[in-house]
Amino acid sequence: MNKIKLTVIALAAVLGIGMVSTPAFAAACADAKSCVQQGVTASGGTGGSADVGTVIKTIVNVLLYILGAVAVIMIVIGGIKYTTSNGDSNAVTSAKNTILYSVIGLIVALFAYAIVNFIVDKFA
Repeated sequence: MNKIKLTVIALAAVLGIGMVSTPAFAAACADAKSCVQQGVTASGGTGGSADVGTVIKTIVNVLLYILGAVAVIMIVIGGIKYTTSNGDSNAVTSAKNTILYSVIGLIVALFAYAIVNFIVDKFA
């Protein structure tokens, strides 16, 4: 029990000294907005505000890249399953379904991308 108390006290002392000696705590902010702006500037950001359309397009683009990577991986897995099926009809069917569903998912994702971009361009 004494070791735990000693460890907690030592940790609190180290953290307290670290916080007092950090330059970020030395600078006083007028309000919360200026503190956030100082933090963004200190971290290398511009602090500019993006509109909702740009944010939605960025999110959709990132998700499309992830989905494309997953679809390619699944097509490769389907191809490996197909080549290693050794004529087993169940394994061949499973491999073909994997490839088919991967391609269908990729097509649906492309249509979703087109629809989202169309809506954002028209209404945002």
